[in-house]
Amino acid sequence: MRRLNLFLAGLALAVALPAVAQAPTVHVRGKIAGLAGDTLAVATREGPVANIKLTPDWSVVIMKHVDVSAIQPGSFIGTTNIERPEGGGRSLEVHVFPPGVKQGEGHYPWDLQPGSMMTNGTVGKVVASGSGREIDVAYAGGVRHIVVPPGVPVVTTFPGSRADIKPGISTVIFAGKLPNGDLVTSRVLIGEHGEAPPM
Repeated sequence: MRRLNLFLAGLALAVALPAVAQAPTVHVRGKIAGLAGDTLAVATREGPVANIKLTPDWSVVIMKHVDVSAIQPGSFIGTTNIERPEGGGRSLEVHVFPPGVKQGEGHYPWDLQPGSMMTNGTVGKVVASGSGREIDVAYAGGVRHIVVPPGVPVVTTFPGSRADIKPGISTVIFAGKLPNGDLVTSRVLIGEHGEAPPM
């Protein structure tokens, strides 16, 4: 169990950091078109195929569903959310980081859908209401009040296998963009049972 926790901590969701130190991060969303040697082809949601170089130690991360009760005071989460007319955010997904892992803290634009934001921080008060869960997420510089409606995906990360990478599987990759324009990553993020990773 300790080894698994260390593995998960090392992954740290791999969604808030560049795949290559100092390189700008590019979000690649789409479906796997093929894997040839150390190059992964992804048919992006925008249409073109992106060819992504995989580092020698590349690994697979699976986002698996957990119960909404995993969102607890004191836990560190990330949530894609959109602005509510009355203020605060309405969650589109929540990813719960492994214990002791805190990455990507803050509130910043995200590309899941137009107008979406990413809020990563520590959960404060959690209140169950008719509209789902209402949570306060604290990060350096602020606190955001977010409603998590019933049915919104709540996930955490588990180690996958390279054998899980097959054509047609949905993926999200946070790749480093090298000065020559090449994309490179050490992590391939997929959903459970072939689902698209919700974030």
